[in-house]
Amino acid sequence: MLQVQDLKCTYSNVIRALNGVSITVNEGEIIGLLGPNGAGKTTTLRCVMGEVGFLNGKIVDGEIRFDGKKLGTDAPFEVTQLGISLVPEDRKLFIDMTVEENLLMGAYGIRDKNRVRRGYEKVYAYFPVLGDLRHRLAGYLSGGEQQMLAIARALMANPRLLLLDEPSTGLAPKVTATIFGIIKKIMEEDKVSILLVEQNAVMTLKISNSCYILENGRTVLHGTRDQLMQDTKIKDIYLGVRSYNEEGHCD
Repeated sequence: MLQVQDLKCTYSNVIRALNGVSITVNEGEIIGLLGPNGAGKTTTLRCVMGEVGFLNGKIVDGEIRFDGKKLGTDAPFEVTQLGISLVPEDRKLFIDMTVEENLLMGAYGIRDKNRVRRGYEKVYAYFPVLGDLRHRLAGYLSGGEQQMLAIARALMANPRLLLLDEPSTGLAPKVTATIFGIIKKIMEEDKVSILLVEQNAVMTLKISNSCYILENGRTVLHGTRDQLMQDTKIKDIYLGVRSYNEEGHCD
């Protein structure tokens, strides 16, 4: 579905943000993208969405393809129309608009009212709390509720591929577990493939089919949960401990 091959990107024609990122996401997969801060994870998502140019960035080499179509010059709204939606790290909610109004913005390009209605029904089924709070301003939601709204808004565009950038940021562990459970459910029930950027490596490994690890703007490793968990370097550097049990928790 998504193929990123040897992607290189600079900011201001000086700063090399990506120096050879390669990722593949197949249909029906959750793929994790791990690595330290500054490794290029968010920039990779921005390149796929066509946003990097708005930040004085430029793809200088490599290739991005979605269902065989070459990306890289399309505007974000055109990428969304192809079937890719992004949930940004900072959520970018319209805080002075209600939950339902924010969701409607996610369906901005959809003219079929029945599709929009079905979109509401779908996201309220995944996030019942949003249905209860549909008339509340987004700025008055809790952090967890805002993250749910950001994901729900992206789903309103009916994507085939969902890009998630640090969905656990600022959330309590219990809320994070709930959201990750819903992310997995979205893939299983709605058949939406997911590319997940996260600092919570243990939780990401737990729900992903496989993970890529970036360092200094380059893909340095790819493997399944079991393969990566057997690597002592991965445990020490990216997971921070040496021993994990079968559920992905520290022993």
